[in-house]
Amino acid sequence: MSNRSESYLIGLIGDGVTPSLTPSMHEREGDVQGLRYLYRPIDLAELGLPASSIGELLQSAYRLGYNGLNITHPCKQLILEHLDEVSADARRLGAVNTVVIKDARFIGYNTDFSGFGRAFEAGLPGAARDRVVQLGAGGAGSAVAYALLSSGVKTLDLVDMDPDRAVARAAELAGLFPDRTITGQSTAELARIVPLADGVVHCTPVGMAAHPGLPLDMELVEPRHWVADIVYRPIETQLVREARAKGCQVLDGGRMAVGQAVDAFRIFTGMEPDRERMRAHFLELIAAEDAARDESPAAQGAGK
Repeated sequence: MSNRSESYLIGLIGDGVTPSLTPSMHEREGDVQGLRYLYRPIDLAELGLPASSIGELLQSAYRLGYNGLNITHPCKQLILEHLDEVSADARRLGAVNTVVIKDARFIGYNTDFSGFGRAFEAGLPGAARDRVVQLGAGGAGSAVAYALLSSGVKTLDLVDMDPDRAVARAAELAGLFPDRTITGQSTAELARIVPLADGVVHCTPVGMAAHPGLPLDMELVEPRHWVADIVYRPIETQLVREARAKGCQVLDGGRMAVGQAVDAFRIFTGMEPDRERMRAHFLELIAAEDAARDESPAAQGAGK
């Protein structure tokens, strides 16, 4: 357990991370817990650095006294070769988004999958999981799919605009979960497979402020379905709004964003954060962004 008198210096490395809400969430929780906790974005775009500089940045963070780092696009895979130790789940996923710097060693974890997994359990308790359709098989989609299968989903249909990517991801996951049925599908198959599913999970950029719209025909979604989105800017995507209006149980993308922060805070400090308090602060931040955007129509939210 960490000493409350200890100070924490944490960073977030990625491309375009300056607008991220994660630093504020961590710092507020640190304040409430009585910690000296400072969290700063390290933006590759603003620094003019390529993703391949991640190893150099890791060493610099160690020399400057950082206690830990969160890692996001495009460095989650590149960082693996620079770590001394990697958690079993992060190794299986082939991606790290949380690094603890301790005793001159770098230890990697993945809170993308655990953040969604905890959000799923908390936000959709008791959700049926015999068969799930997931839209999007990219980086975030891989972590979500891993979380779904870890939570007991028996059949997972991965759907992507690039069906070859969906098939490849399904094959990788089948190697990790040999007792499950995992398929890769094209979007043309949605009309066939959504009626067979208990729930739908959305892991593409559609619905973000810069990419408004719906990722599927809502005529396919029935009140019996549960629907989960990982987009959180805006928190109320068109998918979430229309699914809720149909009577579906829904999980907004903010739950995963908060889940990631909760797990990372625990890993960095050894202390248990208050999930609902962090969720409330996150919603405050989103509301403030929305208000600012309303006042200045030209302003646009930027995703982490």
